[in-house]
Amino acid sequence: MTSLQDTGTSTQSRLSRDDVDILFDNASRAADFLRTLSHETRLMILCVLCQGEKSVGEMEEFLSLRQPTVSQQLARLRSEGLVTTRRDGKSVYYSLASPEAERMIGVLYDLFCKRDDRT
Repeated sequence: MTSLQDTGTSTQSRLSRDDVDILFDNASRAADFLRTLSHETRLMILCVLCQGEKSVGEMEEFLSLRQPTVSQQLARLRSEGLVTTRRDGKSVYYSLASPEAERMIGVLYDLFCKRDDRT
């Protein structure tokens, strides 16, 4: 797992006392957000939605998961305000509704998915 030292940043040098106080005041909200992202299927759904709006069927196929599994996790993401829906006939399309989620997916991609060009 990548640590802050591995990325060349230090939390201690970046956070002022006021920043820590703000984090303390928002810790519950941040923990709820991270708890929602901590499920592998929900995380993968958000990754897929970073590419743009998708139907449940498209996500099913892309993730190689069954419809009930995808729908259950989409319901959780929707209840948490991270995705939104659009109906077109019988199809329901999902898209990201949270700029925070999109930003976090980008950070996670940078930390865990980017290939190191030096190797």
